[in-house]
Amino acid sequence: MLENIALGFQTSLTPENLLWCFIGVVLGTVIGMLPGLGATTGVAILLPLTLSMEPVTALIMLAGIYYGCQYGGTIAAVLIATPGDANAVATVVDGYALARKGQAGKALAIAAIGSFVAAILSLVLLMLIAAPIATFALRFGPAEMLAIMIMGLLTIISFSGDNLAKGLIMAGLGILLSTVGMSSGFAESRFTFGSVNLLGGIDFVVVMIGVFAIGEVVSQIGTGGVEPIRTRMRDMVIRFSDVKASFSAILRGSGIGFALGTLPGAGSTLAALVGYGVEKQVSPNRKEFGKGAIQGVAAAESANNAAANANFIPTLALGVPGGTTTAVLLGAFVMYGVQPGPLLFENQPGLVWGLLTSFFIGNVILLVLNLPLAPAFAQVLRMRYTYLYPAIIFFSMMGAFAVQNNLFALPVLLAAGVGGFFMKKFDYPTAPLILGLVLGPMVEKALVQTSSFANGDLTVIFTEPLSLAILVATALIMLVPTVAKRIAGRGGPVPAGPAPAGPATTSDDVPVRTGAEE
Repeated sequence: MLENIALGFQTSLTPENLLWCFIGVVLGTVIGMLPGLGATTGVAILLPLTLSMEPVTALIMLAGIYYGCQYGGTIAAVLIATPGDANAVATVVDGYALARKGQAGKALAIAAIGSFVAAILSLVLLMLIAAPIATFALRFGPAEMLAIMIMGLLTIISFSGDNLAKGLIMAGLGILLSTVGMSSGFAESRFTFGSVNLLGGIDFVVVMIGVFAIGEVVSQIGTGGVEPIRTRMRDMVIRFSDVKASFSAILRGSGIGFALGTLPGAGSTLAALVGYGVEKQVSPNRKEFGKGAIQGVAAAESANNAAANANFIPTLALGVPGGTTTAVLLGAFVMYGVQPGPLLFENQPGLVWGLLTSFFIGNVILLVLNLPLAPAFAQVLRMRYTYLYPAIIFFSMMGAFAVQNNLFALPVLLAAGVGGFFMKKFDYPTAPLILGLVLGPMVEKALVQTSSFANGDLTVIFTEPLSLAILVATALIMLVPTVAKRIAGRGGPVPAGPAPAGPATTSDDVPVRTGAEE
């Protein structure tokens, strides 16, 4: 193992590979900040530029674009409530709420720290147990994947806010919209009304940009006279107390993200949603979720980045893509004459370990670049909105068009923007709509496969040991915190003691006045 790691660093630390790793993560960050592009589009667009490179150099650059996009999407999600990819939907909920409080720098900093810690932990696990984990992941059949999808759907509860009914309505609307187009497993079109443009379905990225970006812009304009955020620089800088309060969330998010990221085809979107949902259930600060809880940002970003790295386990060890971006990267492997699979680690150790060790280098570069720049990025919110809004609308329309390369995306974008405005006006949560739209096709595919596998008997998810274990774990995650809270509440109120003498302090180390001082 140590010899392989040494070989990997010997490969990745060459001046040429270091340069292209740096270029990759910087390009990825910029691409991730543009609404609608995301890692998959960025890798696909820049893939032809790598044809003249050595395979290991090209893969190091493309992988840098991949995980650079993860953080770039976070910047857009926090600052303008526009996730560049579905991976960042969970980050919007608390990240943008923190930004509206003048704490965007804090949100971006904890995202960078959480992403870095998750990346390092997941890479260590990736190096140690890639082959055994990949073999175990092969045991996940249709029933197990359906159980995972049920877990994903139940995370909608965590995004529904104070009104669960409204959240479920929006999730149902999202699932309904996801049925437009060709049905999964059957050569039939649904709800297309004779339109060729709808045969491919309604792209969730276009809807996501419309609901979050255009909807937010129209909503802010509708309030009239919105002033830029005026806040002190020290409020944009993260403190040690914030990191300490988020560390458990980072560890939990990393574990969940890595576990789900190892499953072929699961991607990192599901990991980010489940990571956020679990953290909201177990966090002692759960009442703040949706209102600007830094633990929510930490959990979502950690799960997202851990899953992004874990996606390489099935990709490298089995030749099966872990998600959409790794599917493009799998095509790049084949294009360079590299055959992923069980023999890859033995036949081309220099390429494999050079690629894996470059992940460490790329994530260090991202941390060094983005952690000090978090307050600078947050300065965007201090711009006058008369300048900021046209830029948001322009990049949103450009991103929506780039997703499908079709003008039909623009009316869909505008319709989603109008819908997003009314959702905000009548206090309907927007995240469940996107989650339903994202998870709908995944759930339908799992249902079709499970039904075919079990001859129509869907109760197989309760008879297969692995799927049953997943369902039991899901039930415990959802029910135990609520039951424990009710049991604790039966103890009655704690008698109030004498007021402390002197000033009390908050978790941000800022003195506050107590009742005895008034």
